[in-house]
Amino acid sequence: MFNEEALCQFQILKEAFTTAPIVSHFSTSLPTIVETDASDYSLGSVLSHVNYSGKYPMAFDSHKLLPDELNYEIHDKKLLGIVLALKHWRAFLLSLSDSFEFLTDQSALQYFMSSKVLTCLQAHWEEFLSEFHLSITYHPGRLATLPNALSHSRSFPIKVEVFSDLVYQIQKAVWQDKDYKKILKQLARGESVSDYTLEPQAKLLLFKDTVVIPRNDEVQLDILQKHHDSLLAGHPGEEKTLKLIQRDFYWAGMNQIIKEYVSSCQQYSRSKNIHQKKFALLMPLQIPSGPWNSLSMDFITQLPLSSSFYSILLVVDRFSNMAIFIPTYSAITALDLAQIFISHVFSKHVCSISIVSDRGSLFVSSFWTQLCQQFKISRDPSTAFHPETDGQTERVNQTLEKYIWMYVSYHQDGWHTWLPLAEFAYSNAEHSSTKQSPFFTIYGIDPSFDSIHISQDTPALKLTTKLQSVQQVDKEELGSAIDHFKKYADRNRKIPPDFQPGDKVWLAFKNIKTTRHTKKLSERWLGAFEVPKKIGNHAYHLKLPQKLK
Repeated sequence: MFNEEALCQFQILKEAFTTAPIVSHFSTSLPTIVETDASDYSLGSVLSHVNYSGKYPMAFDSHKLLPDELNYEIHDKKLLGIVLALKHWRAFLLSLSDSFEFLTDQSALQYFMSSKVLTCLQAHWEEFLSEFHLSITYHPGRLATLPNALSHSRSFPIKVEVFSDLVYQIQKAVWQDKDYKKILKQLARGESVSDYTLEPQAKLLLFKDTVVIPRNDEVQLDILQKHHDSLLAGHPGEEKTLKLIQRDFYWAGMNQIIKEYVSSCQQYSRSKNIHQKKFALLMPLQIPSGPWNSLSMDFITQLPLSSSFYSILLVVDRFSNMAIFIPTYSAITALDLAQIFISHVFSKHVCSISIVSDRGSLFVSSFWTQLCQQFKISRDPSTAFHPETDGQTERVNQTLEKYIWMYVSYHQDGWHTWLPLAEFAYSNAEHSSTKQSPFFTIYGIDPSFDSIHISQDTPALKLTTKLQSVQQVDKEELGSAIDHFKKYADRNRKIPPDFQPGDKVWLAFKNIKTTRHTKKLSERWLGAFEVPKKIGNHAYHLKLPQKLK
């Protein structure tokens, strides 16, 4: 059916058949020239005859450089262009009775046939060139427009071969789009349309040298799958997928469509690395109301053997920062922990009402839980994989390890004998959070190193008032320090999303035990899993499969 679309295609064909340069038949009686050019990645050559009206072409050829050819010097690339042109048109050029001329923009090639020093590759090419009656002439590159265009074009045939089915789909879909159909008609009539051109071979509509894709879900999905899901693409992120597609294609609203497609990709979501602020602002523990009301506990483990001791139990008063360092055995049980706690802590500071610790097996054991219930002590285990919950004890760890390192012997044995002195030194030092030493916070005085002692005899009422004042200042300074720490910690955090029952979320894989050899080649996220229940401000139960429980 000869409709409007067929008429438009017919006009395009007429224009192509009647527009110069028109390829002519080869003649052995006319002067012949071959023009060549080379770029960094391809070669181009044109076979032409010369008559009274000038040059007119008979054949064109182009060659994409192979990986080893890309490493040639520019002189050898230009020479390779001559060799390949001779091989391609060998039958025509050997049939000439007269010599023919090679035009190149590499002036040094004029003297190639008379050169005395050649590489092995050049010597091989010289032997091949000696079969022809030719002369090499210098021709400025600005005048060699045809071979220059062939050697600098990035439109290699491989693109047409790979997307041949897609090209047909695009051609069909473009004619079904009213806006693009109108532009095609204008271009077919020879009219100029800003930023739009017509690709001469496949007759595709181009916008700024990229193929225009119409509003067609099937075509767009095909392109998205090739540039995101395929093995050659590798499920890149939104920005990289967009850049890949923009190399060759354009359609209105492509940014948003690509963003939605990539964000819905399960494979990409599972493998995505997070490069953003941590979720959840810092929520500091409540400031204790007084000395020994709230403790934090932790172990320093894997120390060298010291009189049968391998570990140290740290007990820190969160109000005053006073610490107790207790040497322990490596195979300590929950019963041993209870006896140590009663002997060293509870018997001396019986007002303890809460204990902050990590989720080690001893601190979550049923025996320890029952003991705390018996003494009416509340347990505050840290959130899993959030060591900042008990940052105070972590800093005490560092201070104690540094002290022992300074005074222990070369063999690192006997460290347990230094613990009482380390405990004194730590409790006698001023702390940045309270601006006073733990000794001063608890007793209202600081121990003196000097032999000169100033009498500090104070009536009981005055001493009581002083202690209350000291501890009030301690509480205020502790609050200021926590606020200061929270301010800087929250710089690298942001408010987390508020999930509701029924929502689906991803679960980080890094904290999941696996039988695989390494987690480096595993997905980053598992899921998505349903949230059946919310158990805190930003804590949730997840409905996990049986294999993850």
